Amino acid sequence: MHYFYTLAYGLAKNFEVPYMNQFSLIKGKSQEISPWPHIMEFSKMKIQSVKADSFLMKENVGMRFMFVIEGKYYWTIENQTFTVFPNDLVIVFPGQSFGSLTGSFEVGTFVSLSLDIEFLDNSELKLGDWSNITDSEQRLISQILFQKDLSIIPNFKHFGELVLKIESEMFANEIAYKTRINNLLDDIWIWVARQMSKNENQGRIFPQTFHRLDQMLRENLAHPWTVEEMAAIIGLGTTTFTEKVKTFSGFPPLNYLINLRISEAIRLLKNSDRSLTDIALDTGFYSSQHFSTTFKKLTGYTPGHFRKNN
Repeated sequence: MHYFYTLAYGLAKNFEVPYMNQFSLIKGKSQEISPWPHIMEFSKMKIQSVKADSFLMKENVGMRFMFVIEGKYYWTIENQTFTVFPNDLVIVFPGQSFGSLTGSFEVGTFVSLSLDIEFLDNSELKLGDWSNITDSEQRLISQILFQKDLSIIPNFKHFGELVLKIESEMFANEIAYKTRINNLLDDIWIWVARQMSKNENQGRIFPQTFHRLDQMLRENLAHPWTVEEMAAIIGLGTTTFTEKVKTFSGFPPLNYLINLRISEAIRLLKNSDRSLTDIALDTGFYSSQHFSTTFKKLTGYTPGHFRKNN
C-alpha cells in the first residue's frame, strides 16, 4: 500500500467529523488512484516536526489545491509569500513556482490535491471526458479563474468538506465510488469558481460588477443562463441581484439577456450569411421559431425580413 496510517484518531478542529488517517497517493505509484488518471496526487499530511528540504521551491505540475486543516503556513507562489491559516485554500496553476522560502513545511495538517488538466491557448479549461461539466460551463469557470490573480480563498470550509468526501469514497470502495469521486471533483471546480467570484465582488461597486457580468454574457450567449446562475457568478442572492440589475439597466436580468441576444443576432444578420437556425442557436434561442417570434416582438420584423432589407 502507498498510503499509511497514524495510530491516533482525533476530531478535526475545522470539521464536525473525525478526520481519517494520513495518506499519500501518487499517480503511477499508488494503485488506489489508478481509476482516475486525472488525479496526479491526493494526500493528507500531518507534519509533527520541521524537516529540512521537505518543501523546496519548484515548478508546479498540474492544477494544485492545498487546503489547511491545522496550523499556520508561509507558502510562496511566484515570488509572493502568503500566510495561510486553517480552512484556507491555496490554488497553484501549472507552471507556477511553489514552495517555502525556508525549504520546509511548518507543523500542521493539510490536504493536497493535484489534477492533470489541460488549458487551451486562450486559457480555456478542458477537464476531459470524465467531467460532466459542459463545455460552455467550463469556459465560464475558466474566465473566473483567470480574470484575477487570486491564489488564496480564505475560510473556504466547504472545500474541506468536499475533499473529506473524496477521501471517504476512495477508501470505502462502495458501489459507484468511481463515478461519485468524479462528481465530487466536478463539485470542486464549480464551488471554487463560485467562491472566487463571490470573494472578488465583495466590496466592489455594482457598476463594475455589472460590466463584468455583461462581458461574460456577451461572450457566452449560447449558454442557457438562469437568474440563479448569473446571481451566483457575481456573488449575490437572486432577489438582490434582480433588483440591482433592474435599477442599473432598466430591465430584469432575463430581459436584459434577451436584448443582448437580439443585438448580437442583428449584427450577425447584417454581417454574415449564416443560416437563421445557426444564428438562433449561437445567440441562445432554443429554436428558429423561438428566435423569430422574439426578434419580431422586439424589432417589428422577422429575422428574414430584417436581413433582406438591411
